[in-house]
Amino acid sequence: MLKTRITELLGIEHPILQGGMAWVATAELAAAVSNGGGLGIIAAGNAPSEWVRGEIKKARSMTTRPLGVNIMLLSPYVDEVIQVIIEEQVPIITTGAGNPGKYMSALKAAGIKVIPVVNSVSLGKRLERSGVDAVIGEGMEAGGHVGTETTMVLIPQLADTLKIPVIAAGGIADGRGMAAAFLLGAEGVQLGTRFICAEECVVHTNYKQMVLKATDRATVITGVSTGHPVRVLKNKLARKFLAAEATGASLAELEELGAGRLAAAVRGDVEEGSLMAGQSAALVDKIQPAAEIIKDLVTKFQTLLDHQ
Repeated sequence: MLKTRITELLGIEHPILQGGMAWVATAELAAAVSNGGGLGIIAAGNAPSEWVRGEIKKARSMTTRPLGVNIMLLSPYVDEVIQVIIEEQVPIITTGAGNPGKYMSALKAAGIKVIPVVNSVSLGKRLERSGVDAVIGEGMEAGGHVGTETTMVLIPQLADTLKIPVIAAGGIADGRGMAAAFLLGAEGVQLGTRFICAEECVVHTNYKQMVLKATDRATVITGVSTGHPVRVLKNKLARKFLAAEATGASLAELEELGAGRLAAAVRGDVEEGSLMAGQSAALVDKIQPAAEIIKDLVTKFQTLLDHQ
């Protein structure tokens, strides 16, 4: 067992978090990761609050271990979701797409640990001052919404600058990546793409097969012109989106093109769906139970550190 400030803070066995992937990180996956000794996270995404409440209850019927919820701060339902999390006494939240500052007093009063995703040192410093418990430093290798810094350069800067613990995310899929993250100064890691291919992940098998087939150049970043870049696996939709951007399509046209596409991918349309995945997809070569994924990470990580 590896003890760090993250395992102590979250009450988990291994310093491994599962990413809050909208439409992908449901109760089934979150409970399996928590049962495997990591921190399973339910993704609220743009879902209404009662759906989130239902997923929390479902996950709790499958595990007694700590669970978290990821909150997308741009969601139209964010205020109601925050209230559900407080009512349901969820112990940990991760946040993305914004600053959780306006909710901090209510969350801390409820005893909830708050861990935002950051993609810059300046944002990490600002959020540390606001009272968050740790940060997830996410490099541009990650799937979904990305920033401009790589994990390799972002993590040591965050670790050098902040007093709170840093969790590394982006490009990590195995024990080698975990070991590298720790050598850079992280005290935990978050994996998203690797857990898409967990047996307990409920996304369509077509989505999982696209991850398994991914090579080193299988992903592209779309949406740069909108100010909200997103890393996805190459497919027909990604090519159409990039072509539209190249010809100067308006924000409204691009939003219309992308509307509902993540749901389409989850349901199995891997040509016209948005296949959010990180560059680490090229390192994923099999479907395994979540607990086995965690065990493999920890075993390889420990072997590497023992040989330092």
